[in-house]
Amino acid sequence: MSIHDTIDAEVKGNDVVLFMKGSPDMPMCGFSGQVVQVLDFLGVPYKGINVLESDEIRQGIKDYSNWPTIPQLYIKGEFVGGCDIVREMFQAGELQALLKDKGVAMREPA
Repeated sequence: MSIHDTIDAEVKGNDVVLFMKGSPDMPMCGFSGQVVQVLDFLGVPYKGINVLESDEIRQGIKDYSNWPTIPQLYIKGEFVGGCDIVREMFQAGELQALLKDKGVAMREPA
């Protein structure tokens, strides 16, 4: 299986996937950490994939999305964006609307 096929299987096989530096429990860069904070705040179940564990995945995800930076968030197979886009969408309520539209469970707001 090629790296493209491996990435494609992860993106399509999980409702929410975050390709990041480090893990959700221990982000290894501030940008990845910010996206983890947003997803955790929303109570969204997601799979974190550490690109630092494999140069093949680290470069492969950039080629897959045609996006040069990490982290990269995918929801229901759709590339959403990196840290700045995710943060801006969250602040505007657009991320929550997208998750709801896609049928992804979130924590109810207090």
